[in-house]
Amino acid sequence: MRELPNGEDVTVLRPGAPTQDRYGNDVPGPATEIPVHGCAVAPRDGTGAGANEIIDARDTVIVGLTLYAPYGTDIRATDRVRVGGELYEVDGQPGSFRSPFTGSTGPVVVALELVTG
Repeated sequence: MRELPNGEDVTVLRPGAPTQDRYGNDVPGPATEIPVHGCAVAPRDGTGAGANEIIDARDTVIVGLTLYAPYGTDIRATDRVRVGGELYEVDGQPGSFRSPFTGSTGPVVVALELVTG
């Protein structure tokens, strides 16, 4: 997948090289901001099934987003992603796909959860 011409721009925040605090403990350094252009962003539901379900007469609650970034985008499980002014944590390992038949590529798919508190 190439950049989507009408896609959304997001920012990946990658933890910086570790430094030490005054007690000698390793702490993450300042985050590096990496802009990623032309992404698709979609809501995801709490069921993991890809569709909302009604359980006990209640709709499921949206727990995060699914980010579709251009193929080859370097996003790691330890990164955070800023989407539309909100900061999300990467939930699990991002994945991507290249067809063994045609060589065509799909997006890097990333599950995101909203950072609260």
